[in-house]
Amino acid sequence: MVWFKAFASGFLATLVFHQGLFALFWLGGIVPAAPFNLSPVPPLGVPQVVSLAFFGGLWGMLLWLILGRLAGVKFWLGHVIVGAVGPTAVAMLVVFPLKGLDVSAQTWVGGLLLNGFWGLGVAVFMRLMGAKAPVGVR
Repeated sequence: MVWFKAFASGFLATLVFHQGLFALFWLGGIVPAAPFNLSPVPPLGVPQVVSLAFFGGLWGMLLWLILGRLAGVKFWLGHVIVGAVGPTAVAMLVVFPLKGLDVSAQTWVGGLLLNGFWGLGVAVFMRLMGAKAPVGVR
């Protein structure tokens, strides 16, 4: 059940935290693309934001695997840091080049901010769903 919670936390954190902050960036004129992109993506033609949220769910499971045993400040800070660095590094070093997208200091900073906030969201949703570190593990 905890793995479903981790997936759901990552999925929801993408829609609420990641896309919420992205919406603020868009409203502030910081990014040119609107949030909640509904354009279909191959191969299944699902909306881009749903695809992003699905991968957010997978990343949420990875965060739980790495950080689920932590408690207190380590739990929260770990989610922000690993959430910021992991997905951003994969996006900038693998995904963007494969898609022919430019990688710049601005995309790195934006990715770290968005994904760090997403990581915080994963931690929030995990706690709201009652997930806790195993007894005796801190």
